[in-house]
Amino acid sequence: MAAQINPSILSADFARLADEARAVDGADWLHVDVMDNHFVPNLTLGVPVVESLARATETPLDCHLMIEDPDRWAPRYVEAGAGSVTFHVEAAAAPVRLAREIRAKGARAAMALKPATAIEPYEDLLPELDMVLIMTVEPGFGGQSFLDLTLPKIRRTRELIGRHGLDLWLQVDGGVSAGTIERCADAGADVFVAGSAVYGAEDPAEAVRSLRDSARKATAEASWACGH
Repeated sequence: MAAQINPSILSADFARLADEARAVDGADWLHVDVMDNHFVPNLTLGVPVVESLARATETPLDCHLMIEDPDRWAPRYVEAGAGSVTFHVEAAAAPVRLAREIRAKGARAAMALKPATAIEPYEDLLPELDMVLIMTVEPGFGGQSFLDLTLPKIRRTRELIGRHGLDLWLQVDGGVSAGTIERCADAGADVFVAGSAVYGAEDPAEAVRSLRDSARKATAEASWACGH
């Protein structure tokens, strides 16, 4: 699969969300960070804003739920227009049931892991998912520096995906920029969330294209991608 770039509106101007969404029309997905000030120490947006965004852009919405009780709320985001919904395994009470419900409602189901959460205990869940998100910073705030200590986990996750022969996307989120995206791709990521690297650029659309070019070049040369 070709590398994908998902700009994060967490770094956008919240007073101009419709315009900011259209500024990255060439992106593969628009990453929407939902935070509840409980699971993470920040508060962002919820279902009504996702509904409005879905009407304002043709770019599919990739909703990342950094919230408590995703078992209750995640299906609502599919109904609001999200094409992909990510729940944190640390917060989900019944992740398999939740992933199946998200899929049954017509969206891609994804599982996120904080930097300190190991992937191995969740190996058996992988066939129930469409994507795994490895957080490369502590969730809660944009603009953080990339944590290199997450690279081995990205590699191990890619190995598990390959071992089971799964068609599973591997997303990274946090500190992704021109200086880190190639390392992430080499480790096994193929979907990249970029916030300040896109919305902090003079031309966000060009930033998306440049990041995608870098990621695709690194992916093509990565050992894990040989034969794909």
